[in-house]
Amino acid sequence: MNILLLGSGGREHALAWKIAASPLLTKLWCAPGNAGIAREAECVALDVGNHAAVIDFCKANAVDLVVVGPETPLAAGIVDDLAAAGIKAFGPAKKAAQLEGSKGFTKDLCSEFNIPTGAYRRFDNAKDALAYVRAQGAPIVVKADGLAAGKGVVVAMTLKQAEDAVAMMFEGAFGAAGAEVVIEEFLSGREISFFALCDGETAIALASAQDHKRVFDHDEGPNTGGMGAYSPTPFVTPEVHDQIMARIILPTVAGMKARGTPFQGVLYAGVMLTAQGPKLFEYNVRFGDPECQVLMLRMMSDIVPAFLAACDGQLKNFDLRWYPDAAVTVVMAAKGYPGDYRKGSRIEGLDEAAKVDGVEIFHAGTAAKDGAILANGGRVLNVCALGRTVTEAQARAYQAVDRIEWPDGFCRRDIAWQAVEAEKGR
Repeated sequence: MNILLLGSGGREHALAWKIAASPLLTKLWCAPGNAGIAREAECVALDVGNHAAVIDFCKANAVDLVVVGPETPLAAGIVDDLAAAGIKAFGPAKKAAQLEGSKGFTKDLCSEFNIPTGAYRRFDNAKDALAYVRAQGAPIVVKADGLAAGKGVVVAMTLKQAEDAVAMMFEGAFGAAGAEVVIEEFLSGREISFFALCDGETAIALASAQDHKRVFDHDEGPNTGGMGAYSPTPFVTPEVHDQIMARIILPTVAGMKARGTPFQGVLYAGVMLTAQGPKLFEYNVRFGDPECQVLMLRMMSDIVPAFLAACDGQLKNFDLRWYPDAAVTVVMAAKGYPGDYRKGSRIEGLDEAAKVDGVEIFHAGTAAKDGAILANGGRVLNVCALGRTVTEAQARAYQAVDRIEWPDGFCRRDIAWQAVEAEKGR
């Protein structure tokens, strides 16, 4: 099969690495890709936002399947346009992608189909939003309704933080994404990431994972797109897994089908394990980044048939197998991230780091120039490792991190700390 992968981050490098291992693969392209992805696929300088150009490329190169990595092209309807041109694509159609593209859409779906989530209200003006925040008090969560590159959520622990967040969003900090704001109940508990492959009718769960959103150790500092992740998480017990499938994932798939917008692709539920049971706090309509990296390391099955089964409505006859090993990924980011950071700094020692047993390094924001690897983004590298336990995988990942010479980079030193503590307590 000829496959085109769209995207340029660490998630896409992990997907390219996994797709490249499939015996079904004839040729893999990635648009636009990065310096690491270039080891797995032929990178092509396609503008992913130019759907006509993507379709022309697919036709000229007899592409059998397009795998869409990031959320922006999904929300823009690239799957619909590819389907109209007779090209198979893995990912949801535009209307189904509203599960990520509009926080309000998802909250309304939860309300309609009795999916457990926090109480909420939607606002299109600052005056009413501020009045609601003052009536509710803090802690409270303020979200830009639309896509904001993972930065449109403020968990306000004080009333002033909530008021500032409302003002910032309605003043245009996130552009059109913040034209409407969703204000919702603060959920306390343990946050986990839950993934399911969906074909419009059936959903099958992937392995459990947990990511770390805060930029600094001990979960301090601003939220980011994710500073690391691990899988499996000991907090998703078989009972919790079954509750999430029965109360959140399956009702969502059934609800989307009932609305005439069936969901096909990968559904990523951000779930809070509260004292009242699992509650949904957000949906994404693509693999998480960096959770995808640990899932791809642990997946024993060939991923290409899984993509095809989701596209063709055949998941009811399908299952996935997983390695029992644990996986950890540590994000190395440019100093200053998630704020302002410098591009172009040189990264050395990657080959030496990759020699650590069980380690795989995925590139998230890199460029190759004159034989050197340069930082070209905020989140730059995903240093991943497998181990018999989370503790072993964590140790290997940090052993590899310590071999990388990049003075302009930093990382958290406590990724997977909850699971490591749980293993110590056994």
